[in-house]
Amino acid sequence: MANHNVVIIRGANAKSLLKSLGSSPFVAAVLTVPTLDKVTVDLMVVLGTTTMPIHQVLRLSRGAIIELDATEADEVKVLANNLPVASGVVLVDRNRIAVEVKQMLPRSPGTR
Repeated sequence: MANHNVVIIRGANAKSLLKSLGSSPFVAAVLTVPTLDKVTVDLMVVLGTTTMPIHQVLRLSRGAIIELDATEADEVKVLANNLPVASGVVLVDRNRIAVEVKQMLPRSPGTR
């Protein structure tokens, strides 16, 4: 029984590699597996929430202050495509804002 090596080639280089190998007796097939490089995910960080009547929303203008149900010490929620995926804390370094992930949230049964 002969030994066979299996090589999986991912990404855009698969087609060019297949062309360069041509009809080599060592190549039975080249399997191309799509990568996730071009998939985009909308990330959102929720600092807090509030509820207000529609007439107040319609009167919002530049400089309006919206009070949230959170303090600066509270953890924030990280959403990926509107699904909660993590929680963390806000970090401020000079003029940059970041979120340090403290906990990954369990997936709900209906999501992949």
